[in-house]
Amino acid sequence: MISKPVLSTTALLGICFLLPACYYVQATQGQIEVLSKREPIDEVLASPDTAAELARRLRLVQEARQFSIDELGLPDNRSYRSYSDLERDYVVWNVFAAPEFSLEAREWCYPIVGCVSYRGYFSEEAANKEADKLGLKGFDVAVGGVPAYSTLGNFNDPVLSTMMRWDDVKLVSTLFHELAHQVLYIRDDTAFNESFATAVEEIGIERWLAANGRQEDMARYRSQKKQHRRFVELVNAAKLDLADYYGRDIDPDAMRNLKSARLERLASDVRAELRMAGRNENHWLSGDLNNARLLPMSLYDEQVPAFLALYADCDSELHCLYEKAGKIAELDPAARQARLDALTARQEDSRVD
Repeated sequence: MISKPVLSTTALLGICFLLPACYYVQATQGQIEVLSKREPIDEVLASPDTAAELARRLRLVQEARQFSIDELGLPDNRSYRSYSDLERDYVVWNVFAAPEFSLEAREWCYPIVGCVSYRGYFSEEAANKEADKLGLKGFDVAVGGVPAYSTLGNFNDPVLSTMMRWDDVKLVSTLFHELAHQVLYIRDDTAFNESFATAVEEIGIERWLAANGRQEDMARYRSQKKQHRRFVELVNAAKLDLADYYGRDIDPDAMRNLKSARLERLASDVRAELRMAGRNENHWLSGDLNNARLLPMSLYDEQVPAFLALYADCDSELHCLYEKAGKIAELDPAARQARLDALTARQEDSRVD
């Protein structure tokens, strides 16, 4: 008898001849691996072979999962009730790409989720091969490891061993982030989806830390968030300058010189911020910066202020936020962006005041 996973993979093989590089086959096989390694968290906790620290963190996940239902109104389902040990550093590796003289992300489109600004691979080697192909076509490319992702409720997502690389606060906030995708997700708008989930994550972790009396963690989290906001501001300032350069009618070599100088200044500015915070350089600065390296910053943060403004309008009531965000999601793309821009401007003005 052929098992369901084999049937799924076999069915995908028939499409291989129509899809470049058999992308969907590797995606299916990777998802099967994640799901096949699931074990109920209760069973992992009951096992005498489970390390004490892993057990502590899984109990933390259970507590945070219940909090997500009771206090944040996030879905009460089987997601994050199991654990998968993948025995590697990341679950997937995302490839980002943009033209040499543009900040418009290369998009990939899929049957269920629509078009997104990255392409995920369950193998680092496969991700690097795709990046190499895009580089040969003239794109700026970047590859980044991802410890967690959401299937939008289509499967019962497990807690992954790759998520255990984080501290408690990041682990719990990521749980809230991924569950937020199950509340609201729209096709063809990565920035909306990720910014909404990031806003819910920020609101959720503040509530969770307060409820658990973790004041030191709260102070550390707010300090890190302030530093991250400054980081985003530096990246956005560089993007504005680059967009101006790319709109000029000048020789390509002159354009490359302008681009290189601005990216070097961005790297220098980020290093200075890190030194002021008493931190060493982070992995984002480990390689040469390019257009693709800048993309994830806007995808995850660009519209967060808009959703925080909605949350304020809702007197800090999350179900109201979900409803108002859902109504904005129903607008056509241009009207949606205009509404979010207006909310962002208002939120930024309130910060200045």
